[in-house]
Amino acid sequence: MSQTLDLSTTSRTPFARLVKVELRKSWDTRAGIWLLAITAGLAIVVMVIAMITFAVQDLPLDFGLLMATTTYTTGLLLPILGIMLVTGEWGQRTGMVTFALEPSRTRVVLAKLVAGLLLAVVVAVIAVVAAVLSNLLYGLVSGSDISWDLGDTSLQGFVILQAVSMLTGFAIAALLLNTAAAIVVYFAYSFVLPIVFAVVAGLVGWFRDLQPWIDFANAQTPLFDWSISGVEWAHLLVSGALWLGLPLALGMVRILRAEVK
Repeated sequence: MSQTLDLSTTSRTPFARLVKVELRKSWDTRAGIWLLAITAGLAIVVMVIAMITFAVQDLPLDFGLLMATTTYTTGLLLPILGIMLVTGEWGQRTGMVTFALEPSRTRVVLAKLVAGLLLAVVVAVIAVVAAVLSNLLYGLVSGSDISWDLGDTSLQGFVILQAVSMLTGFAIAALLLNTAAAIVVYFAYSFVLPIVFAVVAGLVGWFRDLQPWIDFANAQTPLFDWSISGVEWAHLLVSGALWLGLPLALGMVRILRAEVK
């Protein structure tokens, strides 16, 4: 007489546990821990260089300028962390174990997404703390008054830009499921595509009116100083749907249908 194992009454893995596991994966490998360390280290090095440069030239340095340097540094490397959150399962062939322990691929991907956003917030908080300490240190060393003026920098814009940066890398990775390809495409998207848009807009009249609606990088600019308003929100939402929402949706479909090996 054959026997069957009835798992219908077995409770599902708590979503919080899935998120915790994905967070653990982000630093539980050599690549992950080195990427986090390089991100933090590079942010500190850039701020130190900025402090030395301003001190040598006897120029005023405020909290906003330090935040601006941090934004550029962390925004450059955070997407790679988002990429590795997704592609690690496929590049290292651990997907079969993951999806065997949690058959719902949707819950796994959502856990990765939440983990990525949490990491983006943590990195943003660390960057703010580092900027605060650097500003205090600069004031003590230079003997000048400590300025906490944010200038053109906005804290809420800073956090949102970090999250968008992470999500962009995540979406591209979900679409390609290959670490190297996702990193190349991300940097081409971030640095090459905006230049192409600007050149074409300068040469073609009708494209100049279309550019704000499809240039996601340019649409994010008002977030930096939180001056975004009116039609700029529409530009951000439309271009974001095109370059972030669509790749993420297609990537989710691909992950749900891809064969796990």
